Amino acid sequence: MAEGQIRKALSGYYYVYQNGELVQCRGRGVFRNRGESPLVGDFVDFTKEGNSDGTITKIHPRTNELVRPPIANIDQALLVFSVKEPDFNTILLDRFLVVLESFNVEPIICLTKVDLLTDDEQEKLSGYIDDYRAIGYEIIETFKEDSTLLHRLEPVLQGKTSVLAGQSGVGKSTLLNTLIPELNLETGIISQSLGRGKHTTRHVELIEVCGGLLADTPGFSSFDFDTIEKEELTSCFPEFQRLSEGCKFRGCLHIKEPKCAVKDGLETGEVRPYRYEHYQQFLQEIIDRKPRY
Repeated sequence: MAEGQIRKALSGYYYVYQNGELVQCRGRGVFRNRGESPLVGDFVDFTKEGNSDGTITKIHPRTNELVRPPIANIDQALLVFSVKEPDFNTILLDRFLVVLESFNVEPIICLTKVDLLTDDEQEKLSGYIDDYRAIGYEIIETFKEDSTLLHRLEPVLQGKTSVLAGQSGVGKSTLLNTLIPELNLETGIISQSLGRGKHTTRHVELIEVCGGLLADTPGFSSFDFDTIEKEELTSCFPEFQRLSEGCKFRGCLHIKEPKCAVKDGLETGEVRPYRYEHYQQFLQEIIDRKPRY
């Protein structure tokens, strides 16, 4: 019995990494019977048959799992957002942050196209950057032909399993090509004229980059709150979570309740008004959600 990690899944085979080599494995029928499916990123037990084949016998418990791309045990997401073309959008950013927090994936905010801003726009953006850093988020700013990017991303990626996520048309494929040049993903105009990105049909693979692992396909470009309950939303806003311990009522939703520490934080400036507005909007969206049967 050996232990390893699935680094690639393709045509019914799972490629399990162990001691510097990939072992081509099948999943046991027992997984199908239980409705389980091994995912890239899973840590597994497997038995070897011959030199290069094996069978997966057990999937270890996951810290998290994503649907798009189908991958498990992710530490962090490089959340790629442009500040221009399309313009920086805090409500969209907050949607992504909330969903990543709910999956227990740490967001690293990567802002692209910073070179396109006017001085006034740069000043406004700096205010937002200060806000998000104060909450505790790491932010990396980048621009076209940024030769320092790889060097700056190395310490961020080292020792972590990462995915890329973010809105469409912001440079996710360009960033992936910078990190993994051999991918040669189609970017921008070509993909749009075909109506689809080249990566849509790709299998998922974890590739060693900068001393860590990176999924070779950009993740989701839109997020909904299907899996988040209204009571969980506070924990997806780190500054709310910290303050909410001071709320009078446990399970306070920070809307109409008296002696609410989050609403007090709004008065003192610890909570930014636009973050509170987004929280209210997301909460209403979750409350209005149609039940699924």
